[in-house]
Amino acid sequence: QIFQPLHTLRSAEKELLPGFHQFEWQPALKNVSSSWDVGILDGLSGWTASVDDVSADTISRRFRYDVALVSALKDLEDDIMEGLKERGLDDSTCTSGFTVVIKESCDGMGDVSEKHGGGPAVPEKAVRFSFTVMSISIQAEGVEEAVTIFREPKPNSELSCRPMCLMFVDESDHEMLTAILGPVIAERKAMTNSRLILSIGGLFRSFRFYFRGTGYDEKMVREMEGLEASGSTYICTLCDSTRAEASQNMVLHTVTRSHDENLERYEIWRTNPFSESAEELRDRVKGVSAKPFMETHPTLDALHCDIGNATEFYKIFQDEIGEVYLKRNPPREERRRWRSALDKQLRTKLNLKPVMRMNGNYARRLMTRDSVEVVCELVPSEERREALKELMELYLQMKPVWRSSCPAQECPDQLCRYSYNSQRFADLLSTTFKYRYDGKISNYLHKTLAHVPEIVERDGSIGAWASEGNESGNKLFRRFRKMNARQSKTFELEDILK
Repeated sequence: QIFQPLHTLRSAEKELLPGFHQFEWQPALKNVSSSWDVGILDGLSGWTASVDDVSADTISRRFRYDVALVSALKDLEDDIMEGLKERGLDDSTCTSGFTVVIKESCDGMGDVSEKHGGGPAVPEKAVRFSFTVMSISIQAEGVEEAVTIFREPKPNSELSCRPMCLMFVDESDHEMLTAILGPVIAERKAMTNSRLILSIGGLFRSFRFYFRGTGYDEKMVREMEGLEASGSTYICTLCDSTRAEASQNMVLHTVTRSHDENLERYEIWRTNPFSESAEELRDRVKGVSAKPFMETHPTLDALHCDIGNATEFYKIFQDEIGEVYLKRNPPREERRRWRSALDKQLRTKLNLKPVMRMNGNYARRLMTRDSVEVVCELVPSEERREALKELMELYLQMKPVWRSSCPAQECPDQLCRYSYNSQRFADLLSTTFKYRYDGKISNYLHKTLAHVPEIVERDGSIGAWASEGNESGNKLFRRFRKMNARQSKTFELEDILK
């Protein structure tokens, strides 16, 4: 029943698409048309000029943001009513004071070209912007504490992650991305200053929205916040540390960057009020060199944190197999030999096949006690084997804190010991593994050691706000594009959005 041809979407299914339910905003949204029955719109609506040689109407499709949010809330209507009942709240008195927290995710995906069809495969890229309703709470009359009546049980599932805008765009094409996401951001901004009036459970109720852009990987955060790319000496999207400082002082940093500060710094970069040299100016603005165009919530992405750190461990494993701590600059051939020895060992003992680019599944299987045992069989010195095992043990103690959706409940002991463990981890890196961490450290390793406790204290969780749901949705995008899309560019984004 699910995969019916699109022209036979029955009226029952139409209710599930944004644009079916009536609603209003008070005050009315600025820059947004007043018609509520809005289905799928051209992602470039509002832009008249065609872009290069691609006819513009094929590039992007989206729902209007507020219409999509209404549809999401109507989907959760039963959960909201259930939540009110469970909390012993009389639903006829609860008509205002609802607060909805939204997680936003945005991710680029490489090569989504058509695989059949003759001729060369054209490189094609896509970007997906989606949102997840994380929680709904109500501030009842005369009650001080807000009561949470709905919390998303699986914030990282593709089922709770609702696609809002699909674009055939390269995520590195900053101009194109800003052009398409510009209207989305204008709508989001308008919604933060207004309340949604919507019928839930037969009564009109008013909702306020809080948006948190946390489902972005580091590349996307840097692009949206106007920071230099990830190879920059300004290593962190959360604090102003340089790579050298971060490798000297691995643990003691606090989150200082914010969207507003980035905007101020961009103005300084643009106007150079103190007539400084390029180097001095760059140091003053700490690597902000483009206009931040979308506010992200400063956090770290748990999925990419896993991947980044596993890449780092994979390199340490190679270096330990080759005893790099005794050598200066071993030749490339030698490094290749260590790598193939490591790959062969992991494949024969753990059935772990080498991958071109580190992915989440490989990272999860590499970062285990079993794999460090297996790698230690190739490490000649007993002392180094012990150090490697301790490093992995500490890492496995730290990892649940940024992976779990609610660390205070799921792993309170590890949360309490996090600062101690990260300090010990940093000590090991700066002594036993000094050859790798002298004056340099990778971006995610810095964040793992320096920022995790502070973010958990502020947001209650890192794992729940990760980009995983959106990443899993990418898989579905590929699948629908191959199987359920009418084979003309104009339609297929529309079909996949449905």
